[in-house]
Amino acid sequence: MQIHPFFEIDPSIIQNAEAAAARLAPVFARIDETTDYNQQKMLAAFGNAGVSESHFAASTGYGYGDRGREALDSVYAYALGAEDALVRHNFVSGTHALTVALFGILRPGDTMLSVTGKPYDTLQGVIGLTGDGNGSLREFGIRYEQLDLLPGGTPDYAGMEQRIHPGIRMVYIQRSRGYSLRPSLFVAEIERIAAVAKRLAPDCIVMVDNCYGEFVEKDEPVSRGADLMAGSLIKNPGGGVAPTGGYIAGRRDLVESCAYRLTTPGLGKEVGATLGNNRELFMGAFHAPHVTGEALKTAAFAAALFSGFGYEVTPRWDEPRADIIQAVLLEKPEALIAFCQGVQKGAPVDSFVLPEPWDMPGYDSPVIMAAGAFTLGASIELSADAPLREPYAVWLQGGLNFHSGRLGILLAAQSMLRRGQLKQ
Repeated sequence: MQIHPFFEIDPSIIQNAEAAAARLAPVFARIDETTDYNQQKMLAAFGNAGVSESHFAASTGYGYGDRGREALDSVYAYALGAEDALVRHNFVSGTHALTVALFGILRPGDTMLSVTGKPYDTLQGVIGLTGDGNGSLREFGIRYEQLDLLPGGTPDYAGMEQRIHPGIRMVYIQRSRGYSLRPSLFVAEIERIAAVAKRLAPDCIVMVDNCYGEFVEKDEPVSRGADLMAGSLIKNPGGGVAPTGGYIAGRRDLVESCAYRLTTPGLGKEVGATLGNNRELFMGAFHAPHVTGEALKTAAFAAALFSGFGYEVTPRWDEPRADIIQAVLLEKPEALIAFCQGVQKGAPVDSFVLPEPWDMPGYDSPVIMAAGAFTLGASIELSADAPLREPYAVWLQGGLNFHSGRLGILLAAQSMLRRGQLKQ
């Protein structure tokens, strides 16, 4: 492994990095095999949709007859194994896409059962678990129930047998670990949950928050039993090119209902000006499988390097992965801060900024965040963040290319070493 001489990195870190790289050869080969499959699938999606220069033209006003918008939906539907997709630049976040899906499908009196415990923070306000409830599902008379994961963080299939019944309208699954240490869900596990749900409640809708999981495996949840899924274009599926946006994909009738919620009943997907954003969204989709593979390599390298220094990591460097998130348990607040400050130095944007913990609204502990991204908040670009509380774990994700992602990890280790916080 060659380290260019533009950054000061201690020889002991380079030595450990070289040892990590040697161990990772079979892991990278596995990642490359999946990336190759998904990149071929994406190229086939473009060919199937007949993408041409004319699809990049801007539309204004109502956006009637926007061929690019229709082709973009077709590309994502094919690549994600869905009947249909709703891909729009005016989804402001992944939470927004999930919210549109929830309100598009659920009706007053319906019951939503989350079988992966409490969803992440921003969706709790949507459901009505936090905040004043204004505009939430709860205010619209939609009931929420929850089945917690087992102590090891795995799905409670026995509990599902007791909790899922024909009165449940939606079985909700959060695929990613988010900011917890529980394992992320593989598509095969989601398929098993969907099979249980359909057996016990044949008319229920199985919906998946697929954020961080797109193109990590060869299949997506909607091609293996889930009815609907949603995510953000500034994570995996935007390939680091999409400047904003989100998607909903799955059964055609459900996607249409979601489109009615996003625009208006009766018009749905037929309106919505693209305003010249199509080129970047198409290009981001095309790059998405490769960029996701690079982020996976960055995560695996971080796991191998820091486990070599004696830190607990999850997933382990040699474990198969269900999303791009890597957690490293750094044990001390000083080590956590030093790690994030080092990652920031490896960013192409704002590398001169020194992240510090702060009292972020909605969290019960100070939070530190390291990110220097071309797109604000883009999780597919290298970033690291964590609340300052035990076990002082940091959650790392992204890396537009492995070469720069690897360097960001090395600079995190160097920052810890300089502050006397790196195990030796």
